[in-house]
Amino acid sequence: MNSEELLAFLAAVGHAQRLRIIKELATGTLYVSELARRLGVSRPLLYMHLERLEKAGLVIGRLELSDDGKALKYFELAPFDVQLNVDTILTAARLDGADAQRDGSGEAGKHSPKGTPQ
Repeated sequence: MNSEELLAFLAAVGHAQRLRIIKELATGTLYVSELARRLGVSRPLLYMHLERLEKAGLVIGRLELSDDGKALKYFELAPFDVQLNVDTILTAARLDGADAQRDGSGEAGKHSPKGTPQ
């Protein structure tokens, strides 16, 4: 895991609502409307959180058709096992350095203030 992936993971789990989503999905696959009801949040807000979790690789979403032809978006937890310690951070930094060596830029992971690569 490089530093960009590590930061995406930490940002994804660094919100109480997203931790609640992970807790609910730990019980099994749920469709968005059911998950929203369980959490007491709107579907648009839930989708925002699910998108962040999905980009970090923590949840997987898929569309399924119900018997009456309605498209239902289901989410489930992706398998993950992240240990955060000094070695995790050093490994991420080393991977960033290896990426910089490969692309010859010497500036792997460097971003502008808005988060877009320079």
